[in-house]
Amino acid sequence: MKIIIAGAGEVGFHLAKLLSYEAQEITLIDTDKESLAYADSHLDIRVLRGDATSVEVLREAKVDTSDLVIGVTASETTNLTLCFLAKQLGCERTIARISNTEFMDNRDLIKFEELGIDELISPEELAAEEIQLLLNQSAFNDTYEFEEGLLIMIGVFLPKSAPFVGKMVKEAANIFPELHFMPIALQRMGTQFTVIPRGDTVFKEGDQVYFITSDEGVDELYKLTGMQKREIKNVMILGGSKVGYKTARDLCANKFNVKLIEKNKEKAFDIADELPHALVINGDGRNVELLDEESLDSMDAFIAVTGNSETNIMSCLVAKTKKIKKTIALVENMDYFQLSQSIGVDTLINKKLLAANNIFRYIRRGEVLALTRLNNLNAEILEFEVKPTSLVNGEIIKELDFPREAIIGGVIRDGKGIIALGDFKILEGDRVVVCSLPKAIPRIEKLFL
Repeated sequence: MKIIIAGAGEVGFHLAKLLSYEAQEITLIDTDKESLAYADSHLDIRVLRGDATSVEVLREAKVDTSDLVIGVTASETTNLTLCFLAKQLGCERTIARISNTEFMDNRDLIKFEELGIDELISPEELAAEEIQLLLNQSAFNDTYEFEEGLLIMIGVFLPKSAPFVGKMVKEAANIFPELHFMPIALQRMGTQFTVIPRGDTVFKEGDQVYFITSDEGVDELYKLTGMQKREIKNVMILGGSKVGYKTARDLCANKFNVKLIEKNKEKAFDIADELPHALVINGDGRNVELLDEESLDSMDAFIAVTGNSETNIMSCLVAKTKKIKKTIALVENMDYFQLSQSIGVDTLINKKLLAANNIFRYIRRGEVLALTRLNNLNAEILEFEVKPTSLVNGEIIKELDFPREAIIGGVIRDGKGIIALGDFKILEGDRVVVCSLPKAIPRIEKLFL
């Protein structure tokens, strides 16, 4: 595919990096000389310095023969204008990063497709959705829902108390004969290697393990991992950023008790006016005395989403000393993900990474319906729709020529999530969830074309 990315910031660079691994033809446009020089020296892509909304620059980037144009600059206006121009100049598909979540809320009223904008991506909205998912599955440190929860991906660190530590996958499966979950990826403590588990793979203490499960399998996983299902009702949010505001708004709508701390007095009063069901406090959340005064120890969850990563991490560590059940920190630096467990914060989220991963699924071949990259693991989870022409159509899973570096985690059929084992027959119309290492993805895609 020929892809043009406008914006060499963290989202654009991360996206270009992912796509360069895929041998895609990438052109990265930005006005900043240093950002482009860094991308040029680190990635196998073409860089072009200039204004992404310049017709001349777009022509030089060969927009008329491009399959996809992605606007991920810091300017929402630039991204929208770029997509409009690119479509007029002959580009096949466009994606714009936006910060105004009103656009997302009113997509039915404003026909963005008619303006030449095929998809809108809001990092703030994605981060708020991720936080809500994490609170719903409070004992787990990573989650993703397929088809509104028919299948759920859950990530968890295995404590020493987990009943199947030291057992092979097939032995663990025997504990629950009516299997409602499937391990799809794991990473050993202290390593950077991602393993696609097989029947003889042994679970070890400290493993970061990802499972695909159906609704009924979530309770089994709580038992098997030795985790406790904790009800979360009282939530404290540090920071009235766009992520903090949207998270507070969504949680209030779902009947959570929300306290939001914002340092800026004017912003705090504005949020208090807009969110009457949230208790908004004007103060510095780095002040431990303030947190104590506001009954931090009575909270079930603490979410730090200020614009400073270090503040977010440190305040979450303070919350951990008060025995808070769930701590979530928003971080800008992607390198922090490698340290998440050793730092002591339950979950780190990066809105730019979420945006890049969300955009990434539009590049995949086959009928990819959803895609997520696992935090700090070199693996992807993809959801494919089986077409009449797909090589997997009508085949039994164990008889497929399926790469060892990939695994089928589950199938959605007739509105029901199914954990599909070796004897399961895949049919046209099925939605198949696959976990794969990057090198096996081209082979997987061919099976679903």
